Amino acid sequence: MTTLQHTAGGAPAAAPSRSLWGLGWQRLKRDRIGFVSLWIVLAFMLLALTSWVGLTGRGWNDEIAVSYAPPTFIYQKLHSEASVEQAPLKTSAASELQGLRPSEDPIWAETLKARQNRDKYVVPEVKKAESLTFGADQRGRDILDKVIKGTSTSLFVGVSGALLSILIGTVLGGMAGFLGRKIDDFLMWFYSVFTAMPDMLLLLAFAAVAGRGLGTVVLVLSLTSWTGTFRLVRAEFIKLRSREFVLAADAIGASSARRMFVHILPNISHLLLVQFSLLMVGLIKYEVILSFLGFGVDVRQVSWGSMLAEVPEELLQGYWWQLAMVVVFMSVLVTAFSMLTDALRDALDPRAAAK
Repeated sequence: MTTLQHTAGGAPAAAPSRSLWGLGWQRLKRDRIGFVSLWIVLAFMLLALTSWVGLTGRGWNDEIAVSYAPPTFIYQKLHSEASVEQAPLKTSAASELQGLRPSEDPIWAETLKARQNRDKYVVPEVKKAESLTFGADQRGRDILDKVIKGTSTSLFVGVSGALLSILIGTVLGGMAGFLGRKIDDFLMWFYSVFTAMPDMLLLLAFAAVAGRGLGTVVLVLSLTSWTGTFRLVRAEFIKLRSREFVLAADAIGASSARRMFVHILPNISHLLLVQFSLLMVGLIKYEVILSFLGFGVDVRQVSWGSMLAEVPEELLQGYWWQLAMVVVFMSVLVTAFSMLTDALRDALDPRAAAK
């Protein structure tokens, strides 16, 4: 009994064809660097999600340690040096207090009256940690909790801003490329106005007018970063609007919106995914710059940019641990995203997938 299935003519049945997404997933799994980068990005996404629901980083604003508490692995050395220097001072101060007589104190009577009611006003002293695993900032907040919360904020800005930017660029680019004529001329003029100004100048101008806040940052970044998607989508719609499957849809009475978003848009979705990855990396960097310059998130929120804004003052005093944590988290995420973008571009290229 043969194991091959045959058609009516006796020829073996053809293997089922795989879609572009299926071929892309197979190619991505064979790319070790791209596949590892995918898992790193997913791990950061999971960390950001747990922070948003309050499972991690929820105590980032709690002052649980002394100011600029060092990391645990260097605490012992600093503590031993500080104890040697402060011991003589404490002894001399105690001897002076013990030698003071009531007759020599000009406010002794007022002090006795105050002591009778001090229990009503004394605030219990909270014991603060002398060191934390990765150190503390000026207010004694845990650097690890701050950088986790900052990761969720920066990723939220990157994801939301990239999605909104893709939406704006796709709609405008699809209209320009498919409808053409006066609509294309007007949208190309509008595109030229945006691209004529430097990106950073336009970004700062929007941020200065809109003010600070997480929602404002997302809106500002998306309104200034849609031009690349617009140019890409417009070119693809011009190329695909005269293809046979689009003309066939027109012949059976499909509307312009249906031809644009049902027949043409799915054929460029892989390009939009790569564009989304590129935008995420760029918007995360722009958010850091805006928050560093004071145009980013609100003072009641924390992001990588707001943490870096505290670094210059800390470095002048020799406290480097907040800078180190932000640099490690940001460099790992941005590098993983960049490598994943390259891997997606190779995996989802139709010409490469057909080989």
